[in-house]
Amino acid sequence: MSAEKPNRLAQESSAYLKSAAHQPVQWYPWGEEAFQKAQQEDKPILLDIGAVWCHWCHVIDRESYDDPELAQLINQLYVPVKVDRDQRPDVDARYQQAVQALTGAGGWPLTGFLTPIGDLYYGGTYFPPREMYGRPSFRQVLTEVARFYQERKQDAVSQGEKIRQALAQPRPVRDDISADPRLIQHNLELIKDEFDEAHGGFGTAPKFPHPSAIALLLQRHWATGEEWMLHLVRCSLTKMAKGGVYDQLAGGFHRYSVDERWVVPHFEKMLYDNAGLLSNYLQAYRATGDRFLAEVARDIVCYIDEVLSDQDHGGFYGSQDADVGPNDDGDYFTWTMDEAKAVLTPDEFVITQRYYNIYQQGEMHKDPRRNVLFVDEEPEHIARDTAQDLTQVRLLLASAKGKMLAARAKRPTPFVDKTIYVGWNALMIQSYLEAATALELGTCRNFALKSLERILAEAMRPDGSVSHQLGREGRVLAPLLEDQAQLGLALLHAHQVTGKWEYLQRAVALADYMLTHHWDEAGIGFFDRPQDAQGIGWENQPYKPIIDGPTPAPNAAAALLLLKLHAVTGRERYQQRAEETLHWIAAQLPHSGLFGAAYLLALDTGMNPPPMAVVVGAPQEATALHQALLRVYRPGSLVITVEAAQLNQLPPYLQAMVQSGKPAMAYICAGNACAAPTSDSSQAGRLLASFGRS
Repeated sequence: MSAEKPNRLAQESSAYLKSAAHQPVQWYPWGEEAFQKAQQEDKPILLDIGAVWCHWCHVIDRESYDDPELAQLINQLYVPVKVDRDQRPDVDARYQQAVQALTGAGGWPLTGFLTPIGDLYYGGTYFPPREMYGRPSFRQVLTEVARFYQERKQDAVSQGEKIRQALAQPRPVRDDISADPRLIQHNLELIKDEFDEAHGGFGTAPKFPHPSAIALLLQRHWATGEEWMLHLVRCSLTKMAKGGVYDQLAGGFHRYSVDERWVVPHFEKMLYDNAGLLSNYLQAYRATGDRFLAEVARDIVCYIDEVLSDQDHGGFYGSQDADVGPNDDGDYFTWTMDEAKAVLTPDEFVITQRYYNIYQQGEMHKDPRRNVLFVDEEPEHIARDTAQDLTQVRLLLASAKGKMLAARAKRPTPFVDKTIYVGWNALMIQSYLEAATALELGTCRNFALKSLERILAEAMRPDGSVSHQLGREGRVLAPLLEDQAQLGLALLHAHQVTGKWEYLQRAVALADYMLTHHWDEAGIGFFDRPQDAQGIGWENQPYKPIIDGPTPAPNAAAALLLLKLHAVTGRERYQQRAEETLHWIAAQLPHSGLFGAAYLLALDTGMNPPPMAVVVGAPQEATALHQALLRVYRPGSLVITVEAAQLNQLPPYLQAMVQSGKPAMAYICAGNACAAPTSDSSQAGRLLASFGRS
């Protein structure tokens, strides 16, 4: 099962890499050493890209990489390299593109076969140990792909070169497409066509949450009042929160559902998913007043506080695994009927059985006795059907939930990856600051700012960029666009909440770094890595991420940051680069739909600038106005506070409006128009909610 001594991965910080340190495969981490060995021995590279939370990565590890005989074959024929996709999203993105181009599908584990210089000439995802699922055995694949390289080397090299060159070509550009309101409307219709009226969400199985699409629908609903948009949002968020994709006991969302009903999830929980969904539930609550949506948001916060955060030092952890052992399949989260009976009173079980659908035949294929908890019957229906008081039914459910959660806590707990990734943390910091306002949770505000300060202290580089993660690897890896853009947005949000100008200055510095190092001076758009960064394999392949993946597309996030900073600072360069980026993306992705939602959100912000409220006055005078404006729900709005000494940092048109010598005043502008200034909190709130609305 394991090698006599740990392999090279034992020295790595990545939990995913360390989990393979005792495998008999003589793994190398991604780096110069592996490529030099491949070139010296003229061997192909076996590339495995996965993650510590990835169920099928655990499966291929157990079935294949733990097998001494198969490991011997790999060590003989290949130089094996293992990559953590969370730690190296830049490496993963490039080889995912190649495998998708070859096979039409990607995902994790990603299994690539590279020439010694790093060109992919064959690849796939999971390969079974024996022929099954219509796939050849991994042993067959390993043998034949190595033989192809040995016997037809030039063909393998040529294949790798062709794939590399094809992926390096710019996307085809549509000259007849422009970034205008029709493009947004067209893509909203595409999103609407994907909506599942019966179960909520978009598309069919497997079904993923799409937080950027939900945010876009909420922003456009606010602007237009079209009720179908809000219907899509409420239906999706409600169905998801009542499904098994949501942890009914502890809160927080699993990564996705394998069925269209949101019942059976892949059980890993990702920080970025919960950050996006927390924002969705908060905004939807503010748009509708629906208390159920607020409670889901509170429970997400509780889960993150309890499991995915470093409460002592600040910072949010990356993920929680789905499994606890080799043969596990979500057993920590699922229940047999006997397990539920053992911890509940008969009265509690009768109600809970119907509420959570706990019966002898569960939903898990591997062990049909196990039930995924999801809301099958509403308390009102159970009360009517059992002739019980509704209050008593709710009390029994609450008591049962507490007992089941306590019993579950005694089970072996899925591993938590405590790596602090900057971009993911920035997403959650923004959502926590939003929760602080929407739910009046001061603890969220405090922890968000504590986490932000830790990142600023431990992840900032001397050149003004920010690392991808905290720790040793973060300092040596190239800065990534996503981290710069998302941290910039988090800093801007923190500036709005606190009024601290240091946060705004830091956001400006990150934007300037992006424009200097990531911007394509020979074309348009942002590269994911600095142009002067050195790399091996395909690290130096030019790549401009414009499609939403697990997180919002980095080019969209960069454009949104520049648009917001232009509104606050008046710097025309920011608006120019943002608009160029948005028009460039439009010409490449006219029919992006769900997977271009972050771009469409930025485009809508650019074409319909949300209002900005500037509160001018000493802190003791401005606080009430500032807090009142923060509580106003208007998607994308900016709330800034300044003292007299900071007026010169505002755009010129705002400086000209400010009435000196007055008490604290709110100046509210949208586009090129401004309302009359006011010192009345209620009036200021009404203006921010309505001014400039078409």
